[in-house]
Amino acid sequence: MSVARTLPWDWYPGTIPENVAVNDTAYVETTFSFTKYRSELSVGVRIGRGSATYSGTMFDVGPRGRVHLGDYVLVHGAWIICDAEIEIGDYTLISWNVVLMDTYRVPFDPLERRRELERAIVRCPRRIEAEVPARPIRIGRVAWIGFDVCVLPGVTIGEGAIVGARSVVMNDVPPYTIVAGNPARVVRHLSTEEINHGR
Repeated sequence: MSVARTLPWDWYPGTIPENVAVNDTAYVETTFSFTKYRSELSVGVRIGRGSATYSGTMFDVGPRGRVHLGDYVLVHGAWIICDAEIEIGDYTLISWNVVLMDTYRVPFDPLERRRELERAIVRCPRRIEAEVPARPIRIGRVAWIGFDVCVLPGVTIGEGAIVGARSVVMNDVPPYTIVAGNPARVVRHLSTEEINHGR
């Protein structure tokens, strides 16, 4: 019989699910982050060495979802919606109110959306469970995602990239590039000096 994994400092009386792998040097501020977690994989979330997830972070991971936080990743209040895979590289900073979503979870067709909303009322708990394709999100090492950013399905954000606050990222972001806006567009490329300073 396994022992329930609680956090001695936690304000919420929950546990870390058995299929969540947390490195001994990592920090999880609260088990409330897992109240929407439903992954059935052997490891649905992996939190690497020295990484930290702070209050407000939510792992909204579906039955086939997998999230991997590399080493020394800081996630401060992000909502991670994952039905396929979200991978966050080492030394990446995810600011508050960021949404990473590898799926829309609702059909684009209005009639199908309506039917799904009607079906949701008989589910317990009430939730949308439409068969909608998910496309993985990949965020490279040493990236910085500003507050209130939304990263949409299928996006890859390159190593060392910076995403400006309140941007909506619909397309891939090249490595060592600053993007901003809705939709996010390239503002500039980081200089060699800026890149080398961060290494």
